[in-house]
Amino acid sequence: MRRWSPLIAVCLGTFLLLVDVTIVIVALPSIAGHLDAGPHDLAWVLDGYALALAALLLGAGALADRFGRRATYTIGLLIFAVSSLICVLAPTVHALVAARVLQGVGGAAMFATTVAILNVTYRGRDRGVAFGIWGAVSGAATAAGPLAGGLLTEHLDWRWIFLVNLPVCAVAAWFTTRTVAESRAERAGRFDVPGTVTFSLAAIAITYGLIRAAADGWTSPAVLGPLAAGVAGIGLFVLVELKSTDPMLDLGLFRQRPFAGMIVAAFLCQAAAFAYLPYTTTWLQQVLGYGPVDAGLLGALPLSGAALLVGVFAGRRLQTVNPRTAIGGGLLLIAAGALAQTVVDDRAAALIPGLILVGLGSGVVMPVLSSAVLAEVPRERSGMAGGALNTFRQLGFAFGVAIYGTLFPERKSYAAGLSDATLMAGGFALVAAILVMVTVRRRAPEAVKIG
Repeated sequence: MRRWSPLIAVCLGTFLLLVDVTIVIVALPSIAGHLDAGPHDLAWVLDGYALALAALLLGAGALADRFGRRATYTIGLLIFAVSSLICVLAPTVHALVAARVLQGVGGAAMFATTVAILNVTYRGRDRGVAFGIWGAVSGAATAAGPLAGGLLTEHLDWRWIFLVNLPVCAVAAWFTTRTVAESRAERAGRFDVPGTVTFSLAAIAITYGLIRAAADGWTSPAVLGPLAAGVAGIGLFVLVELKSTDPMLDLGLFRQRPFAGMIVAAFLCQAAAFAYLPYTTTWLQQVLGYGPVDAGLLGALPLSGAALLVGVFAGRRLQTVNPRTAIGGGLLLIAAGALAQTVVDDRAAALIPGLILVGLGSGVVMPVLSSAVLAEVPRERSGMAGGALNTFRQLGFAFGVAIYGTLFPERKSYAAGLSDATLMAGGFALVAAILVMVTVRRRAPEAVKIG
């Protein structure tokens, strides 16, 4: 049992932080009634967390490499627990939004270190099992948010979606402090303050612009301004990193085709597999009239259940497969599943086969992609690589939600908009699969092989 205790600690935190990306979706009507919140306020209850999480991941990874991954992960758990308690006690919607942003800070510290902790903790066959289970938990958590939110909101109260975080954080912290060994980069240079600031501000601006695009349209000044500022910020970040002796992100990593290809594939995969799920949940509730629990079951259980089964029964074996074959094949399953959901009618059951295929594909892609990315970088860069991978994942989710949100104009039926969204998701997955096939090496790197 002790051998797997670090995995338990990492999976508990990962599940919490990813569930909280989407868990509030089905609770928004209840929150609106209790806190007298308008649509704009409710959007920020959902998006404030995602914005902080995406913007701070890379900086948190650099901090972890320098000051210790276990310490960073533990501090993240503490921040997440405190902010969850503030969410429970929030008297106004503005206090709730502020607490959700603080939750994103804690989630970033946790998420940036999970992959690195597993990478330095496990070897050989154990590494395959660890990444398989972690990948399954990651895929299942993102999809399970609406289900968990529906169960808690319908049978208890919306505040319980945050209250349940407290005991889970306590258990995760106990496992972490007792069983996870501290690790950090062997050569810790100066912390890259200019790089951290420029990237975080650029990521905030881009994520904010993407979030606003769904409501205001792509030509709105409220969208174009932040996006332009974000692009300029990324340019400034690149200049800062090229001149830095201890960069937060070693841009030389992107000269390696496999690393660059898999990072972009992670961005597209997150958009393809998960970003349309908030709209699926909305369709099930507002159009078909399902309650929060039933909407969560129909919209999340097939996907999350399939992903979990893949991780439990095939996680270790997947690590022995050529990464190009495993990741590319998984992305093709996601594409097939998304395209299968384009036939939207008045029957929710029509979505289930497609959701199962997406779950199977994400259960394959998530663990193999993480271990394959880490195999392309020196071990002391694990935190940096993990932070970059998870940053692009979260930006991909925000990008997908924004893109799909523009497909639901009032003149079109919601079902037609959802059909267009899943069609676009299938296209993203196909592009990602082609990219992986072109850029990832034919043979698995030695660091990924299990034996």
